[in-house]
Amino acid sequence: MPVANAADSVLMSRLCVARTQGVSALPPRMTKVPKRKISKPKVVKSKLPKSKMPGLLKPKLVKAGKERMSQVAALPFRVVDGAVEVLLVTSRETKRWLIPKGWPMKGRKPHKAAAREAEEEAGVKGRIEGKPLGHYTYWKRRIVHFDLCRVDVYPLEVVKQLKSWKEKGQREARWFKVEEAADAVLEPALAWLIHRLPERIEKPPAA
Repeated sequence: MPVANAADSVLMSRLCVARTQGVSALPPRMTKVPKRKISKPKVVKSKLPKSKMPGLLKPKLVKAGKERMSQVAALPFRVVDGAVEVLLVTSRETKRWLIPKGWPMKGRKPHKAAAREAEEEAGVKGRIEGKPLGHYTYWKRRIVHFDLCRVDVYPLEVVKQLKSWKEKGQREARWFKVEEAADAVLEPALAWLIHRLPERIEKPPAA
């Protein structure tokens, strides 16, 4: 068979060449490569509690304890040509209009603490009433939630404005007419208290 003879002759010639060169004429055998075991990546869980992981939780509204969430505020006012004017200050962060306020102070009566806040935040001194005009509430911003805070408001008749005070440069202080001041503040209950102020000045509470 000529085809088989031709193939045999080609194979014989390859064997002769391979022997002279010292190599194998046959194709190399395919060896199996052992399969690798690919381990799955480990998921490392954070040890931080969810409340301390930033950006994961939306702010929540939380009503906290009564004592810790109670503040005092002064409502500074003066009478010019028979018209009552109210002194407002801006907040340090949002720059919205409000009245000087802060936390109760150990060793001070609430109205005395409110007068202190008026001096530090607005740079005013005067005669402050011992009984509050009323109160309002607002949501105090925290890191991951808001706390409901009650604020007792004490009228303060301004008799002196200081040239320098603790938070000068951090806040803006401005005198408003009663109607303008009520429109400038954000809290409706505080606006209502400002509207009530002239009536309170005319008829102060009994000592």
